[in-house]
Amino acid sequence: MTQESLSYRDAGVDIEAGDELVERIKPFARRTLRAGVLAGIGGFGALFEVPRGYREPVIVSGTDGVGTKLRLAWELRRHDAIGIDLVAMSVNDILVQGAEPLFFLDYFACGKLDVAIAAEVVKGIARGCELAGCALIGGETAEMPGMYPEGEYDLAGFAVGVVEKSAIVDGSSIVPGDLVLGLPSSGAHANGYSLIRRILARSGADLTRPFDGEATLAEVIIAPTRIYVRPLLALMRALPVKGMAHITGGGLTGNVPRILPPGVCAEIIEAAWPRSKLFSWLQEQGGVADSEMHRVFNCGIGMVVVVAREDADRAIAVLREAGETARVIGCIRPREDGEAATVVVSG
Repeated sequence: MTQESLSYRDAGVDIEAGDELVERIKPFARRTLRAGVLAGIGGFGALFEVPRGYREPVIVSGTDGVGTKLRLAWELRRHDAIGIDLVAMSVNDILVQGAEPLFFLDYFACGKLDVAIAAEVVKGIARGCELAGCALIGGETAEMPGMYPEGEYDLAGFAVGVVEKSAIVDGSSIVPGDLVLGLPSSGAHANGYSLIRRILARSGADLTRPFDGEATLAEVIIAPTRIYVRPLLALMRALPVKGMAHITGGGLTGNVPRILPPGVCAEIIEAAWPRSKLFSWLQEQGGVADSEMHRVFNCGIGMVVVVAREDADRAIAVLREAGETARVIGCIRPREDGEAATVVVSG
């Protein structure tokens, strides 16, 4: 007996849907093109020429995902915002070493490809690339039947940038007396969402109700990560930046120490910036201790910048001109024996 012929579609993979997605996302990718792109979406590999003008160019790369914030994106059907998150998590990371992001690639994996959803995600990715000034140069869409429940997908992102070797920002010049500047976050960004989801379940909160002004709780919680590329590149062109820390998983107390040389402590004054309603609500509803808040969430500060005391006023002015409301949130001082590299104090 002759068996029925099987196709890839019968096995759950729709090649035509994948081809349709590529065609849909090409206009989004075209809007991100910049000098240096030689070949992008559609080829086996993307080509990018190292920008001219560098004497000793150093390539800086980073990769990340968006964690369990993805589950909220599925539930709230906010697929474009999560694409911005994906870009932000990688470009902000390479930025803190002084690198200008050049291009970005994404990886989208699902059990069954929904072209409309995937296109929304990539539209958000392209928007993130526009905000960061980098090209969406390529990516991969993997349809894997049986690997993911219906309606779910996974994301990863990869950013590549360049910095002059002599201009790498590594924190080595940080000394006591320097000041710590804080740049505001747009919310929880893409960290701490396992705890956020647990707090939401405990509180039984209605995500559709007004929460902060006209914004609903859902809109506040799903707000995409702020991208700091353009303002901080402008700052680095204007004056010496000693160190930068992207406040991601680990919060203020876990990320700021990564840029500090031995023997110094970053003392951060919690009262130096206004805490948003979101973080106050999360702490109250979850009964979360102050120390846990500081090591899980950004608590309203998405990026930390260390500059010399004499450069602080100018740095704040440069950032203001670039659209950022930076403020002094602490200082660098000698570190005592047995003391943590970063402490957050009240008052």
